[in-house]
Amino acid sequence: MKKYINYQLITRRTFLIIYDIAAVILANYLSLVLRYNMEMDAIPEYFIASVTDHLPIAVAVTLIVFYIFRLYHSLWAYAGMEELQNIVMACFISAGVQGVFMLSMSRRVPMSFYFFNAFLLLGFTFVSRFSYRFAREKRRKKHNKNNATSVMIVGAGDAGNAIIKEIRSSYFSTMTIKCIIDDDPKKWGQFIQGIKVAGGRQSIPENAALHGIDEIIIAIPSAPRKVIKEIVQIAGQTSCKLRTLPGMYQLVNGEVNVSKLRSVDVEDLLGREPIRVDIDSILGYVKGKKVLVTGGGGSIGSELCRQIASHQPRQLIIVDIYENNAYDIQQELKRKYPELNLVVLIASVRNTNRINDIFQKYRPNIVYHAAAHKHVPLMEDSPNEAVKNNVFGTWKTAYAAAMNGVNKFVLISTDKAVNPTNIMGATKRICEMIIQTFNKNFEKTEFVAVRFGNVLGSNGSVIPLFKKQIAAGGPVTVTHPDIIRYFMTIPEAVSLVLQAGAYAKGGEIFVLDMGEPVKILDLAKNLIRLSGYKVDEDIKIEFTGLRPGEKLYEELLMDEEGMKETDNKLIHIGKPIEIDEEQFFVHLNKLKRAVTEECTNTKELIQEIVPTYNPKK
Repeated sequence: MKKYINYQLITRRTFLIIYDIAAVILANYLSLVLRYNMEMDAIPEYFIASVTDHLPIAVAVTLIVFYIFRLYHSLWAYAGMEELQNIVMACFISAGVQGVFMLSMSRRVPMSFYFFNAFLLLGFTFVSRFSYRFAREKRRKKHNKNNATSVMIVGAGDAGNAIIKEIRSSYFSTMTIKCIIDDDPKKWGQFIQGIKVAGGRQSIPENAALHGIDEIIIAIPSAPRKVIKEIVQIAGQTSCKLRTLPGMYQLVNGEVNVSKLRSVDVEDLLGREPIRVDIDSILGYVKGKKVLVTGGGGSIGSELCRQIASHQPRQLIIVDIYENNAYDIQQELKRKYPELNLVVLIASVRNTNRINDIFQKYRPNIVYHAAAHKHVPLMEDSPNEAVKNNVFGTWKTAYAAAMNGVNKFVLISTDKAVNPTNIMGATKRICEMIIQTFNKNFEKTEFVAVRFGNVLGSNGSVIPLFKKQIAAGGPVTVTHPDIIRYFMTIPEAVSLVLQAGAYAKGGEIFVLDMGEPVKILDLAKNLIRLSGYKVDEDIKIEFTGLRPGEKLYEELLMDEEGMKETDNKLIHIGKPIEIDEEQFFVHLNKLKRAVTEECTNTKELIQEIVPTYNPKK
């Protein structure tokens, strides 16, 4: 293969050298012919003799200059502006050096000869280098004519220009760019690489219909999420597939190409910038500490482990009952952080002896308790299991932490704990009460809870469900047309959980600012459009009715809790509610006996502990 490639390379270079020799000869003689208006008989013999005598020098000079400017080394199939500049400079320098030799050797030619010679040489060289690219482009268009994808580019900047160049230079791309959209009126009617800037974002539907667009590429990597959201909403009026560039850093690094394009994520529709946290405060809080994460294989737990692992803990202990999840995060962390002191244990937080043994052996400094049953409808049908795992799993883990000198215990809670209408939310509210009670009774350990809403892409969240339903051809099921939820990405939520833990003094319920609530119906519609389908034509939406225990909207704070700010404006502290501890423990013991004996009055007993729990709401 190597010999074949070298032979091919030598053949191409030999052809170019022979061509250039012929081009130099032709340019020299043709310069005289043009000077005398194509009348051969009018050319003086001494001019022809001067050119003929000069040809060996002209050929040698041209080949040397062309070699210096890499005209025999470039891949002309992908030639661009730099190669064109090299051709222009090489041709004019070659013609100039030839002129110097002719004048120094007193070889007489008309003054216009030098001008004609330079431009003819440029023309011949341009044809030889770029003709292959033009022929290749014609073959590509012919090859892809029957299955071409009509594309609209949104963004007439550097990224858009780079994407256009990439698409047009790729032999395998079946994309045909029909028009460009940009909000700058000064660019309207202008052309980029021969493609017209047809108008602003409001003209997207009109131009999509006019040009028969199949796919829209948003090439504005530096645009704020709010702008991307608005463009996506306008583009959503069409049936086109949407894709976008990941970020500005790829443009800076020169990595902009077709393979970097991605489908528009639902995160793009949240209409806000990703949340940033103070990494230094997290680093100082976790670095050099033993950190234990329960439920470490789950959506939130695994992301906690990733971010903790990146902040140099002394040891990371992962506890999970589900071995597949635990194995996955173990292998990932081993691969990314080979120096990490990692311990992965299979255990249930409901097993008192097992949890106590783990805490006695490893003595963690910080505990993140993410283990819980979280699926609302499932917990409505199995309330005793929700209580056993969430309430008493938290009790046993928190007690083991207190008995073994843990410095901080952080409970992962939920907005469903506020005025709960379902078992899952009510059990999480009891968990918060346990944490606040323990904080008063165990001085060495700071117990806190972090409360936030829905997490995009987590296990059981609505987005993966919608994607599966769309892939199956629909219908997409929404429980109610007016249902709204707060959303946050998993990395955002976990970063804030880590920072809230750094702020913790004990007894707080930290509430994360989730931004503006989003209608689930809007998410469903946009996700259908982003998948290239039309709502209610290709994919239908069906309303199934609110599930047991489900609310139209979630709250993040109870009325009595008030609100206190932290240094991070996205993290707030709810004022602790006074609890009758004696009565609380009496009710907990009563609840424990009931779920152990599998009684059917669990909801009534929970209402005694959580007065705001209203299962019929």
